[in-house]
Amino acid sequence: MIENIISTVNDALYSYILIILLLLGGIYFLIRTRLVQFRLLGEQFRAIMEKPADSKSVSSFQALIVSTASRVGTGNIIGVSTALCLGGFGSVFWMWIIAIIGSASAFIESTLAQIHKKKGENGCYGGPAYYIESALKSRLLAAIFAVLIIITYAFGFNMLASYNLQSTFSSYSFYNENITPWIIGIIVASLVAFCLMGGGKRIIKATSFLVPLMGIAYILIALFIVVMNAKAIPSIFQRIFTEAFDLQAIFGGFSGSCVMYGIKRGLFSNEAGVGSAPNASASAEVSHPVKQGLVQILSVFIDTLLVCSATAFMCMSSGVEPTAELSGAPYVQQALSTTLGSFGPVFITVAMILFAFTTLLGNLYYVDNCLVYLLKRQPGKKFMTVYHIIASLIVFVGAGLSADLLWGIADVTMGAMTIINMPVILYLSKYAIRALKDYEKQRKEGKEPVFRAKDINLPYEVDYWK
Repeated sequence: MIENIISTVNDALYSYILIILLLLGGIYFLIRTRLVQFRLLGEQFRAIMEKPADSKSVSSFQALIVSTASRVGTGNIIGVSTALCLGGFGSVFWMWIIAIIGSASAFIESTLAQIHKKKGENGCYGGPAYYIESALKSRLLAAIFAVLIIITYAFGFNMLASYNLQSTFSSYSFYNENITPWIIGIIVASLVAFCLMGGGKRIIKATSFLVPLMGIAYILIALFIVVMNAKAIPSIFQRIFTEAFDLQAIFGGFSGSCVMYGIKRGLFSNEAGVGSAPNASASAEVSHPVKQGLVQILSVFIDTLLVCSATAFMCMSSGVEPTAELSGAPYVQQALSTTLGSFGPVFITVAMILFAFTTLLGNLYYVDNCLVYLLKRQPGKKFMTVYHIIASLIVFVGAGLSADLLWGIADVTMGAMTIINMPVILYLSKYAIRALKDYEKQRKEGKEPVFRAKDINLPYEVDYWK
């Protein structure tokens, strides 16, 4: 019954509401920013290289790594596989579209997070909850959004990441669907608890080092597979565009179409317009808010146009036809087995373990930020201990639940975040646009852009840019 209710809500959200919000909102931002994601591509790379005045502060590059680490995870592998198996090759095209359009939304929300960020003892902090309260004077709406982030990341996304991690073992002979998920769940939950309780600094440092290397290795393996199957590329592109615009298939059953799956999995992966990445963006120490907005465009491109495309082409060029029965990890593993033999599934398992584990920890960073907002102070040690135990138990439970239920929960809560965040950034976008014009004006004058709140005529006080 719960799955049916969640499925019905999802159909309504992703068939109408979110498509209108994300596509029309993103197109509006594209026009207002005059294609900022392409026009200022050089500035995006320039902004990454800026170092903060205080060496202890968070740099643009570090904020990029935090947001990209949260974005790049199990959704880039399992999510893409699910979209291909249930939505067809055409879903890849719609993932690209949502990334290109969504990058403009990512620019706006991250710039707004920078404008409205707060000063703290350990640096800057902020996010949608803060710009909602500052601009709309609604503590209630901001609190609802903060609660939604907690539900989405601590519950929905972390349970799903835990399930996706254990599902990669399903192709091995020792896997028992009634026992193995719970055993893996206990192990993963214990490691997460160990890290959260402060004893896992070495593990966190090791995974922070290994995951970028795994990301590079993942893309290189994908390129190798595509090159091995280069003859199939023309027919793959033909199928992508043919199926993407098969109007009869799309409108005949929209809830299961390539458009819906492309948008759902693209949104799940890059989170542009959802309101999650601004929590990381606000922590960066930069001289102008637009710089971090530009950096977040790159994060969306890295996630969807690079990593998701790597998974998609790795699978599509293998010759293995996607089916509903293969949805998830089995399709990726079978595709790699066809090309790389026994090494393929092992590689995907290692990649999933690293991606999922850092995603589990990274998601809780957003939760910590929202707890501080809701409590109006840093939570005490006892509170955090109880919270860490609950967060670890959630990881354990997620490993053994239904995949459809977990995807459904994550889609609903993420959709609810988007329904709040997109109208808010549409309303506040004029300040981000003014900040962009101010940035470009200073660059044309040969200056290093420096921001002051009065330069964009903010009608209220902000904590940082005085």
